[in-house]
Amino acid sequence: MKSNLMKGAAVAALLTSASAAQAECGDVTITEMNWASSAVVTAVASFLMEQGYGCSVQKVPSSTVTAITSITETGEPDILTEVWANSTPAYPGLIEEGKLVELADVLSDGGVEAWWIPAYLAESNPELTTWEGIMANPELVGGKFHDCPSGWACDIINNNNLIALGAEDSGLERFQHGSGETLQTSIAAAYAEEAPWFGYYWAPTAVLGKYPMVAVEVGSYDADAHTCNGDVDCADPSFSAYPASKVVTAVAGGFAEREPEAAALMANVSFTNEQMGEVLAWRLDNNASYDEAAVYFLTNYTDVWAEWLDDAAKERLSAILQ
Repeated sequence: MKSNLMKGAAVAALLTSASAAQAECGDVTITEMNWASSAVVTAVASFLMEQGYGCSVQKVPSSTVTAITSITETGEPDILTEVWANSTPAYPGLIEEGKLVELADVLSDGGVEAWWIPAYLAESNPELTTWEGIMANPELVGGKFHDCPSGWACDIINNNNLIALGAEDSGLERFQHGSGETLQTSIAAAYAEEAPWFGYYWAPTAVLGKYPMVAVEVGSYDADAHTCNGDVDCADPSFSAYPASKVVTAVAGGFAEREPEAAALMANVSFTNEQMGEVLAWRLDNNASYDEAAVYFLTNYTDVWAEWLDDAAKERLSAILQ
């Protein structure tokens, strides 16, 4: 890790620099969602806005539900990074009302959400690769469904799906993790002991790159059911698998007019799943912070992010583009 960070010393110095070149950009607020890939997007984008465009950036710790509620009620924050649009029922309405403006597919390959078991469990007990097999043998997955933290869109969707399937009555307990980190750690811990594990996760992530997992067959996608399941007040939940996810950056209505250069940058910020997975795996292996992961990306993917910049920003960042 030290050698990688030393290679990125010029970038790291800029990350903490108080003397960014000035440009016509004011105050900008951007979400720092509470999962790894989104936090990396925020760290990279914040650096580029500050050092390339002269913005004064404030990171706002948030989650999907919190950020969407805030946009609905206050019109802030300015930038929402990594919104999983298909799993956020309020999103289309906010776009239609003009409270949000979609700028980019921040994960160009889209995202994957599913219920998973470890590959070693699928090999030893192939019946567990189906929902019916798990319900017939809940003890083989530890009698537990590992779920995402409160405030994530998947929290509400998974809970309604489990209600629709009668999971609790079948002997499967929903165990909700307090953070994305503890959910991630539970997979690593299961792999260390080849222990039972069953639950929700998504890609691109370092975890699914590092630890082979098998998606459980749980049925098909139903648009109406999925929409209802995303509502905490869904009166009659019925099961739906997750659709292939469109993962976007969106900004508050009026932001692009107020800060056109910053908006143009964010419209270009996009990672492939392979790029993001590689950065996240590096962060996991090195126990690095999100800012350190941003340094790693900025150091090793110069040819990628240079294409996101306008000519003036390229000039300001010329020292690390060489």
